[in-house]
Amino acid sequence: RPPRSTPKPSSAASDVYKRQALCLLISVFSCERKSALQKEIQAVPMEVKVERFDQAFMKIKAEHLPYLKILYPFLFPKQTPDSVFLKRTQDPIQKLIQASVDSVFVNFESTELDLRSLYKHIKYYNPSLKKPRLITVYSDVDYRNKVILTDSIVLIGIDNYLGATHEFYDGFYSYIKKNMNKDQIVMDLADTYAARWINSPRRNTFLEELVYQGKKLYLKDLWVPSAEDYIKIGYTEDELQWAEANEFYIWQYFVEKELLYSTEPKLLTRFINPGPFSRFNLELDSESPGSIGRYIGWKIIRSYVKNNNTSLLQMLQMDAQSIFNKAKFKPKN
Repeated sequence: RPPRSTPKPSSAASDVYKRQALCLLISVFSCERKSALQKEIQAVPMEVKVERFDQAFMKIKAEHLPYLKILYPFLFPKQTPDSVFLKRTQDPIQKLIQASVDSVFVNFESTELDLRSLYKHIKYYNPSLKKPRLITVYSDVDYRNKVILTDSIVLIGIDNYLGATHEFYDGFYSYIKKNMNKDQIVMDLADTYAARWINSPRRNTFLEELVYQGKKLYLKDLWVPSAEDYIKIGYTEDELQWAEANEFYIWQYFVEKELLYSTEPKLLTRFINPGPFSRFNLELDSESPGSIGRYIGWKIIRSYVKNNNTSLLQMLQMDAQSIFNKAKFKPKN
């Protein structure tokens, strides 16, 4: 009996094998390139140390207060007598805040490592960045100013990151509480730095606002690459899934309602600013997450980067219309 020959794959099957092999090679190459990039970024000389002023202040004794004031003069208004500061360290509410912060941040090292990684990434993409002083303070839960940033000092209101279910936040709306977790410290800092770097104070049309918000989120892609997308944008996992599932219809609504070139300020409230949901004025509104315009802007920028070979700085400085024209953005259907 003659030996059986191995059947040859059809040309169609052969093409499939070739495509699979090519995809595998691209994937391996991409992973190796990302790994090399991360090693390069981690080698950036940008060591930051978080100063736990919150702890130092609550432990201070009267005889040591003058030394603390020398170290942190910007946190002690000159017109306020020392007795007021010392009384604050014994205030029952402040002690309760201290106990809560200490219980949530038992091991602050992981948070500090995340912050150090963030600054190394920012420094890699923006070499002019100067090392700031990172200082944690109690803000009496001022969630509107969780992070305060200057050229040389960063104040982190650490009592704003105790967890969405913490009793301090019982009176807050759910859409505010959901981002009062400690993993949002890095995100809030990244967002603040992104806004300063992009520096786009005048955004007249809805499209310009979408692109601006997309640029900020794309910088988070670069600066905090290991974070999940839902954490970057401040959604729950379910909210991000809703946005992805309805991306086509969201975009269709924006186009059909001719919103892209509208200068109507209310569009910011409806689709950009934080809120319980986005306002399409439809029955499904309550199902949607707030700030859905930010998500669409993010997708536009990602599409632009994928389809164009432009430097990061050039892209950040480009006007919204040019980016939109070249993005080739096609929402998932």
